[in-house]
Amino acid sequence: MTVTAVASSSHEEIYRVEEPSVGLLGFIAVHSTRLGPAAGGLRMRPYASEDEALTDVKRLSEGMTYKNAAAGLTLGGGKAVIIGDPAKHKTPELLRAFARAIESLDGRYITAEDMGMSPADMAILAEETRFVAGLADGEFASGDPSPITARGIFNAIRTTRARKHGSRDLSGVTVSVQGLGHVGWYLCQFLHEAGAKLVVTDIDERRVERAIEEFGAKAVPLAEIYGAEADVFAPCAIGGILNAQTIPQLKADIVAGGANNQLATAEDGAALHARGILYAPDFVANGGGIINVATEIQKIKDREGFVTEKLRALDETMAAILTQAQAADVSPAEMAIATVQAKMEKASKAA
Repeated sequence: MTVTAVASSSHEEIYRVEEPSVGLLGFIAVHSTRLGPAAGGLRMRPYASEDEALTDVKRLSEGMTYKNAAAGLTLGGGKAVIIGDPAKHKTPELLRAFARAIESLDGRYITAEDMGMSPADMAILAEETRFVAGLADGEFASGDPSPITARGIFNAIRTTRARKHGSRDLSGVTVSVQGLGHVGWYLCQFLHEAGAKLVVTDIDERRVERAIEEFGAKAVPLAEIYGAEADVFAPCAIGGILNAQTIPQLKADIVAGGANNQLATAEDGAALHARGILYAPDFVANGGGIINVATEIQKIKDREGFVTEKLRALDETMAAILTQAQAADVSPAEMAIATVQAKMEKASKAA
C-alpha cells in the first residue's frame, strides 16, 4: 500500500491512499488540529475521478473543522473518502487496508461512519486501527450517529421556522426532503411525528415507496424536488446542490437539512438571502452526529447527558446566528463562519 502526501496550502495534511490488490483508492484530509485531533467520517462513493474525490474530501474536512467548533467540541476537522460503489466494491480487505493508512497518522485523524459506511464497517476498521469511532459494541460505543444527526436537523428546522414565522410548531408544515438515507429517513420520522407533511425524493425507489407507505409522503422525481411546493426544503443527500440553477427554483422560504457543503459557492448563501430564503447553515444544523461520536472518542460515560446538553447548546448557537444575521442583514452562512471563527480564536487563546 502507498500513502502519498498531497501538497496543499489550505490543509495541514492530505494523503492519497492506494492498494491495487484490493481495489483501494482514496484520500485522507486533515484540515485543522487547532482545537484537537481531526475528526470526521469516512465516505465511499463512485466518484467520477480522483480530482472529484480530492475536491470533496477537502471541502468535507474543512466543513468538519467548522462543525466541530460550532458544536463546542475539542476536535479539529478531517475527512476521508474511498472511490467506489459501496454496494459493489466495498470488501473487508479494502476496509482493513484503508484502516492501516489511518493508523499511520498516529491519531491526528480519527474516523467514523459517513455515507456508504455502517457501524459494522467501523468494526472492521477497528481491527487495524485504534482511531475509529461509531462502533456498535464496547464500553463507550456510540453506534450509528444518524438518529442524533437527524434530531439536530429537526431542532434546526424548528428554530429556523420560529425565526421566520414566529412558531416552532410544525403541524401542517410541508417539508421537502432530498435523500432518504440514514439521516434523511430518521428526519422524516421526527417530522412525521411532529405533524409535518412530507414531499420526498431519492435515487432508491424502494425507500421512496416505503416513505409513502409509512409517512403518507408525496413523491417527486429527483430533479423536481427543488421546485416542489413546500414550506421547508431539507437537503439530506450530496453537497453543492444550492447553486445558480437550483436556487431560483425554490418555493420554500426555509432551507434546513443534513447534507454537508450544501452551498456550491459562498455567493449562493447571499443568493438565498437576496431571495428572502432563510438558510440554516449546514455545519451547525447537522452537528448532532459528531457530538454523538465525540462521546466515544473522548470516552464520556454519561453519553446521553453530554449529547442532550451539546444539542441544546448547538440549537442556541443556531438561534444566535439567525438573529445576528437578521440584525446585520447578511446571510446566515456568512454569520455562521464569523461565529465559528470567533469560537476557535477564543478556544485557542484559552488553551
